[in-house]
Amino acid sequence: MPHFEYQYLDLLRQVWEHGDERHDRTGVGTRSLFGPNMRFDLADDAVPLLTTKRIAWKTAAREMLWFLTGDTNIRELVRQKVHIWTDWPLDRYRRETGEDLDRDTFEARILEDEGFAARWGDLGPVYGKQWVRWDTYEAAGEGLFRRGEPINQIASLVDDIRRNPTSRRLLFTGWNVAELGGMALPPCHMTYQYHVAGGRLSGMLWQRSCDLGLGFAFNAFSAALLLRMLAQQCDLEAGELIWSAGDAHVYLNHEHLVCEQLSRSPRGQPRLKIVRRPASIFDYNMEDFQVVDYDPHPHIAAPVAV
Repeated sequence: MPHFEYQYLDLLRQVWEHGDERHDRTGVGTRSLFGPNMRFDLADDAVPLLTTKRIAWKTAAREMLWFLTGDTNIRELVRQKVHIWTDWPLDRYRRETGEDLDRDTFEARILEDEGFAARWGDLGPVYGKQWVRWDTYEAAGEGLFRRGEPINQIASLVDDIRRNPTSRRLLFTGWNVAELGGMALPPCHMTYQYHVAGGRLSGMLWQRSCDLGLGFAFNAFSAALLLRMLAQQCDLEAGELIWSAGDAHVYLNHEHLVCEQLSRSPRGQPRLKIVRRPASIFDYNMEDFQVVDYDPHPHIAAPVAV
């Protein structure tokens, strides 16, 4: 059976060699294809963790656990030495203050100064807010509305999988049209749907936008991790992860990454083990996750487009 990673490498090559070259929001430019998909079997603890370059899977796991708290401020991520969201608030700080602060100094101030963190570390109503605290409103008089009880999409999803596993509504989304303008970055991995058959839980992730050079590795691992957590909480085995994208792209300044990664061959079959079953989907911690049999090629550095 071919290594799971060849799907990704084939798509990376196809986008780089045949993608439409486009101007984009960041000003960097991309090559892009529309509508690709991949399937990954998660049986026997398999996980789509890329091996042609080292992936910081613990960083991806910490981000997923952060999403599930509903937090939208980078302070807790920075405390855990997770830097993947810092560039967006730092860019806003530089634009609005005119101060060319470096990232280390900015993060130090985020940690040291609660007021500074509240002002400059907030990302707006991004992923976690929509996943577990989707705002609702109710009538409070003629022409007036007040905020009602927020909707916890993840808690509802777990309950629905347990109670009605054949439902076609086993999904959640981060695409809240009313709040997109307040987000540092509208959700890229935006809609997740699940399907139960034969005692196995399968999931589909649809991304409106996917940076194949940097983002995909985190997106695929995180989606598989979440699927495994949901399956465990619902007494199911993991089935397939189906990944699909609208705009799948490679940034033009990632040529070195593409060439180096395509020169490498996948190796090994990494496994993701969950060593404890906590009381709820919201009670996992980093010590619950282990990745074994992971022997990747070295990391390939590349710039993030903000």
